[in-house]
Amino acid sequence: MDKNTVIGLLLIFLLFLGFSFYQTNRNQKIREAQEKQLAEQVARQAEDTTALSLTTDTAATATAASDPALTAVQQFSNPQIADTGDYVVETNKAIYYFSKKGGCLRKAMLKDVYRYTPKDSAKLPLVLFEDGSNDMGIQLMLHDQTELNTRDCYFLSEEADTLVVDDKNNTLSLRIYPNITGDAVACQTQDATSYIEYLYTFTPDDYRFSYKIRFVNMEKYLYASKHDYTLEWTAQPRTVEKNYETEKNLTSIYYMDNTDDVSNLDERKDAQQDFTSPLKWVSFKQQFFTTCLIVDDRPFSSATLQVSSPDKSETSVLKNCSATLDFEMPDLNKGSFGMSMYVGPNQYRLLKGYNMKLERQVPLGWGFFLLHWINRFIIIPIFNWLEAYGLNYGLIILILTIFIKIVVLPVSYKTYMSSAKMRALKPEIEAINARYPKEEDMMKKQQATMSLYKSAGVSPAGGCLPMLLQMPILIAMYRFFPAAYELRQKSFLWAEDLSTYDSIWDFGHRVPLYGDHMSLFTILMTIATIVYTWLNNKLMSPAQGNKDQQRMMNIMMYMMPIMFLFMFNNFSSALTYYYLLFNLATFLQMFIFRFAVNEDKLRAQLQENMKKPVKKSKWQLKMEEMQKQQAKMLKEQQNRRK
Repeated sequence: MDKNTVIGLLLIFLLFLGFSFYQTNRNQKIREAQEKQLAEQVARQAEDTTALSLTTDTAATATAASDPALTAVQQFSNPQIADTGDYVVETNKAIYYFSKKGGCLRKAMLKDVYRYTPKDSAKLPLVLFEDGSNDMGIQLMLHDQTELNTRDCYFLSEEADTLVVDDKNNTLSLRIYPNITGDAVACQTQDATSYIEYLYTFTPDDYRFSYKIRFVNMEKYLYASKHDYTLEWTAQPRTVEKNYETEKNLTSIYYMDNTDDVSNLDERKDAQQDFTSPLKWVSFKQQFFTTCLIVDDRPFSSATLQVSSPDKSETSVLKNCSATLDFEMPDLNKGSFGMSMYVGPNQYRLLKGYNMKLERQVPLGWGFFLLHWINRFIIIPIFNWLEAYGLNYGLIILILTIFIKIVVLPVSYKTYMSSAKMRALKPEIEAINARYPKEEDMMKKQQATMSLYKSAGVSPAGGCLPMLLQMPILIAMYRFFPAAYELRQKSFLWAEDLSTYDSIWDFGHRVPLYGDHMSLFTILMTIATIVYTWLNNKLMSPAQGNKDQQRMMNIMMYMMPIMFLFMFNNFSSALTYYYLLFNLATFLQMFIFRFAVNEDKLRAQLQENMKKPVKKSKWQLKMEEMQKQQAKMLKEQQNRRK
C-alpha cells in the first residue's frame, strides 16, 4: 500500500466523518422543529376542545340524521355511561386497562418489570400499549344493512370499575345492548335480553387470560344472513429498551397457520400478507415482549396482516401493526368465539409452557435446525440450571463458556495436533519450496507437498474440519444471547444491561459504520481476537503460495477482527463478553497443549512414518493421474505461447 493510497483512504474517512457531523446536526434541527410543531398542534387542540364540547349536543341530532354510521352507533348507545376512565383489572403479574369505549385492552402495565432508563435515573414501570396505541373492534352489519364497529360503542359492566383478581373474583364482563327505539333523541330504553359481550377471565399468576366474544339474542338486530365477522386489531408498539434500532428491527407480526407452522412478516421492511387458510394465533411481537391472540377451538378462517415502519417523526413508535381476523359466528342468538390473550415477556421457557409453539417468537436460529437444536437442548437447559442457583449472569456466562470449551476439547486438541504436525514438517516444506521456486512449477510443488503429507500421515484438512465443527456453537450463541429475556436489565461489571451494548463513552453524534458510542466488551473482544490471530499465525506452517499471496492472506486475517469492532458495537454485551471469554479460554488451552505436546518427539514420529511404504488408494492414483494430465496441458499451453 503506497503513500497515495493511504492519503486517499484517510481523505475518504474524513469525508465520511464530516458528513456524519453534518447529518447529525441536520437531523437534530429537524427533530426540534417537529417537536415544536407537535406541541403547538396539541395546544391548539386543547383550546378547541372547549368550543367543540359546547356545540356537540346541538349538532348531534342533525349529524345523526345525515350520517348512517352515527345512527347505527346511537342504536347501541348507553346513555348511563360516561366517557371517562377505564375498567381496571389487577393480577399478580400485571394491571390491565380496558377502555369503556370499545371494550378492548387499552393499556397493560407489567408488575416488577421496568422500561429502560439511564443509569442512576428512577425506574419507570413497563407499560405496553398506552395513549390509544392498541385498538380492537368487530365490524358488524345491522338489520338494515348499515355498518357498525364495536370500537365506537360504550361497554357496560355490572361490576365495579376495578377488579382485583383472586380465586373467586376473576371475570370481567363488558356488554353493549341495543336500544329498543332507534330514535336519536329518545333512545333511553335498552333491550336487556340482547347484547354482545366481551368476557375476560383471568388467572392471578398468569400473563395469559381468556377472551370470549358472545352474541346473545342478536338475530333481530343484526343482518341475519351474515355469520362471518371481522375482528380488526391495530397497534403501535412503543420502544421500552435502550437500543431503539435493534428493538425496531426485531418488531414484527408472527402467526401460526393450520399446519402448525410458525412464521412472521419481514422484520426489516414494510410487508403485507393475505391468508385464505386458517390461523391459530397472531402476535404483535417486540424484542422482549409480545401480545398474542390465540384461538381456543375454531381458528380464524382468514386474515390480512400488515406491518409498516412509522413516520420518521415518531421516535418512540417501533412499527405500525394491523391484523384483520375473520371468524364465524353460526348462531346469532347464543353463539360464541373463544380466544385467549397473552401480554407478557417473550421468554422461551415461559412461552414453551403453553404448548402452542409461542416460543418460536424467540429468535434462536429456527431456519437452521442445528442452531436451534443446540440452543434448545444444550445452551438453554444449562443456562436455566445455572440460573436456578441465583448466580450473577456474568458468572453464568463464564461457567457456560468453560463448559463448552471442555465439551469441544477433543476437537480443539485434534486441531492443535494437525497444526503441530504441519509445523514439524516445516523443514521438508521449505525444501520443496526451494526445489520449485518458479510459478510454472506450482503443480509439481503441490504434488510433492501432498506426497510428503501422505507419507508422514498428515491430513492438511485435519485442522480445518474440527474448527468448522465449532462454528455452529459460536453461531448458536450469536442467536441466543441477544434473544435471552433473562439478561434484560441484568448488570455485570460496567455493563448495566447485558441484553444491549455496554457503552463507556457516548459521542453525542453518529460515526459512520460505527455508531454513537463505544462498547468496551467489543473493544476487548477485538483486541483478544487480534492477539489470537497473531499467535495462530506464528504457530501455523508456511503457506504454499507466493509472498504476495501470503501477505494478502495475513492482511485479511487481521481485517476480520477490525470488522468485528464495527459489526458488534451495537450488539448485546453478553455476546461480546462471551466471545471475549471464548478467546481467553482458547489462549489458555493453546498454552496447555504446547506444554503437553513434545514437538521434537512428534517430528521423530513423522520421520519414522515417512520411512514406511505408502499404499495408495484408487482415488489417490486417479487424482495423481489427473494432476499429471493438468501439468501436461499447462506445459503444452506454455510451449504454444513461446
